[in-house]
Amino acid sequence: MQISVVTHSKVKNDSKDFRIDAEFYLPVYLKYEKQIGKHKNEILRNLADNCYKTFRRKEGVFEYIEISNVDLEIGEYYTEILNSDNPPSRAKKILKKSDIIISTVRPNRNAVSIILDERKDLVASTGFCKLTAKRINPKFLFILFKTSVYRDLLVRFTTATMYPAVNEDDILNLRIPIFDDKFQTLIESIVDYSYSFINKSKSFYSQAEQMLLSELGLLSWKPKHRLSFVKNFSDTQASGRIDAEYFQPKYDEVVERIKQYKKGYKSLGEIVRVKNNNFQPKDEVTYRYIELANISANGNINGFIEAQGKELPTRARRMVNAGDVIVSTIEGALSSVALINDDLDNALCSTGFFVVNSEKINSETLLVLFKSPVGQLQLKKGCSGTILTAIGDDEFKRIILPDLFAGIQSDIKRKITEMYDAKALSKRLLDIAKRGVEMAIEKSEKDAQNWIEAESEKLKIATA
Repeated sequence: MQISVVTHSKVKNDSKDFRIDAEFYLPVYLKYEKQIGKHKNEILRNLADNCYKTFRRKEGVFEYIEISNVDLEIGEYYTEILNSDNPPSRAKKILKKSDIIISTVRPNRNAVSIILDERKDLVASTGFCKLTAKRINPKFLFILFKTSVYRDLLVRFTTATMYPAVNEDDILNLRIPIFDDKFQTLIESIVDYSYSFINKSKSFYSQAEQMLLSELGLLSWKPKHRLSFVKNFSDTQASGRIDAEYFQPKYDEVVERIKQYKKGYKSLGEIVRVKNNNFQPKDEVTYRYIELANISANGNINGFIEAQGKELPTRARRMVNAGDVIVSTIEGALSSVALINDDLDNALCSTGFFVVNSEKINSETLLVLFKSPVGQLQLKKGCSGTILTAIGDDEFKRIILPDLFAGIQSDIKRKITEMYDAKALSKRLLDIAKRGVEMAIEKSEKDAQNWIEAESEKLKIATA
């Protein structure tokens, strides 16, 4: 049993909403308050500004960041290119370089990111609190909100409503420790190193995709959506489809390019194993469960649910193994494709994924195939339905894949391996930065600095 004893005056002063729920005063929150209070500190609103310009442009395109576009582990963000003549109602907050965005919506408390380059018309969802640092290093502030301390404090201030969220005023009233500029600069250097490896990982993936597209003669090919075209009635009879989208010429064009590949092609069902047998979890056994929300736009699996079989949703029915590739079946999330690593061997995933592997195409090449236009256009074509549009088993197995030479597969595998290695190093560096800030809060800046420098030296990273 956990017990906290607080005075009436503390209850009145700690929250403008006069919070009297016991969870608000859990011992862990009081411990954080005490630790932060030992340092020189100020409320966040004195250190950062949360004002923003509202996006109102009427023509052209803009880049949009939604909460689901933020990688929960490393804070990297991905943008959607949208038309400004019909923007989502939540696309309101214009962002600039060095701004920090923090999700206010549960459960994505760790959706925290920093804008590291200047972008024209970069807009964030109203589900973020936007901060512009004034008297604090922005990269230090970014890491501070990635720590377990401030993630838990955001959970503390979550309102108990139908749509749980934290008020921006509660974020701005958080106490922030004021550490020495030298320590903040040290954290900044670790963040810079981390993001340099993120950029390397992007480059490695881009090289892998270019290898594939170049091999297929698709490197400079761009699919075009046509407003009108003609198809025979016999085509609709053969396919069992009459919707115009299914017959878009761009789908046929990519298939024809694959069919012209010098080594030939095969249908997916001929060269890829689809693991579609349901697995029945045991009630008292604990499983790791991957759902669609855990797949980031870059193909990373950035988390999972750990729960007993009796607590898992009924869609948790696919067992995955290291080397498997999971491919979303849902039309709005077809790019959610990921490679299962050793850490997630024997985990479960949602029935909203296809689980595949192959003896003829290595897993890294399958990943690139499904994420490239080769796979994405064919997946899109195969989708059907009304309320929930998705691609079914039969359409999936009819997808055409090139019978790639072993040499090109080996080259692609090497690049994807380098991509994952760079991502792992990036995550390790951010973990060092986060743990260092936590250590500074718990103990002292000197202890944290010594530990960070020792850990950085192990990775051969110079912080001086």
